[in-house]
Amino acid sequence: MKYLKYEIENHIATITINRPEVLNALNKDLIDELGLAIDGMMNEGNARVLIITGEGKSFAAGADIVQMIEMNPAQARGFIFSGVFNKIEALPIPVIAAIKGFALGGGLELALACDFRICNAKAKLGLPEIKLGIIPGAGGTQRLPKLIGLSRAREMIYFGDIIDAEKACQWGLCDRVVEGDPLEQAREMAAKIIEKSPVALEAAKKTINYGIDKDLSSGIAFEAIVWSDLFSTADQKEGMMAFQEKRKPTFTGK
Repeated sequence: MKYLKYEIENHIATITINRPEVLNALNKDLIDELGLAIDGMMNEGNARVLIITGEGKSFAAGADIVQMIEMNPAQARGFIFSGVFNKIEALPIPVIAAIKGFALGGGLELALACDFRICNAKAKLGLPEIKLGIIPGAGGTQRLPKLIGLSRAREMIYFGDIIDAEKACQWGLCDRVVEGDPLEQAREMAAKIIEKSPVALEAAKKTINYGIDKDLSSGIAFEAIVWSDLFSTADQKEGMMAFQEKRKPTFTGK
């Protein structure tokens, strides 16, 4: 891969954005490569958690503006990163963004598509597109209000200001703030996640994602179906037997 690094160890996959010379700015080729990397990871079938991070001092400092200046509307639609970000959000495994330095514009939108965002104390987050005469175009106007509330999302999008990790954590945009490299905290979280049942994790993520846009009664009805279906799995039998026998369960993902 030209723009990414990929590794997997003990069922924990890590994708590192590797353009440190431009603070990991995102371009179309990089995003296409990211989509292919995710497809390859899922085809291998070994990953139970994915961590996305950035090489060097930043997570991803937005999209590559040079590529966009002279675009017309049709070209801009072809440049949009939403397809790959939607794929990340829909993955059946948990995804953790380990953020250091800048997560701006498309970089923050990438992090918004993840299940968790772990920031170091010096991280800076924002959607500054309004200052370029555009708006967030890869899910920012849709995911951010659901995460931090309508008023705060409007403030970030309308003003285009950059906030620090502490405020991001207070607002619910960041889940944890750590000193040093957030990748270590992300790996600790991932290590706890892989101890759990893969089929139950997939079911939990699917149910949460379904219900976020539905009314409460529809979400609860869907939850009941997914919950009861888990009683056909070997992991459910193993988990409950292990509890009864007072031992640690050994989940197989079946």
